[in-house]
Amino acid sequence: MKFMVSWRVHEDKRHVALKGFAGMSDEEAANELGDLELIGRWHDLVGFTGVAIVETEDPNALTTWLLKWNGIVDVESVPVLDDNETRALGRQALD
Repeated sequence: MKFMVSWRVHEDKRHVALKGFAGMSDEEAANELGDLELIGRWHDLVGFTGVAIVETEDPNALTTWLLKWNGIVDVESVPVLDDNETRALGRQALD
C-alpha cells in the first residue's frame, strides 16, 4: 500500500531538522526508512514543508519511521493510489 506523507517542520526546529537531514549520508538516509520503500520525496526549503510517497504493507513500519521525526515536524499520512489503481477502482465503482 502506498502512503502520501506530508510534513511541516516546527518553526523553532527548522535548523535542527535541516542539520539532521543534510548531515545524513546516502546510506543513513536509506536506512532511516526501515522497511519502507521510498517512491519519492520532495522538500520545500523555503516553507520547511515536504511530501513523500512510501510503500509498505506494514503500518508499524510507517509509524516507526514517522515517530523518528515527530519531535520536530507535524506530519500527516494518507493512503494513495497510482493512476492504474485509480482507473481500476473507478471502473469497478462505476459499474
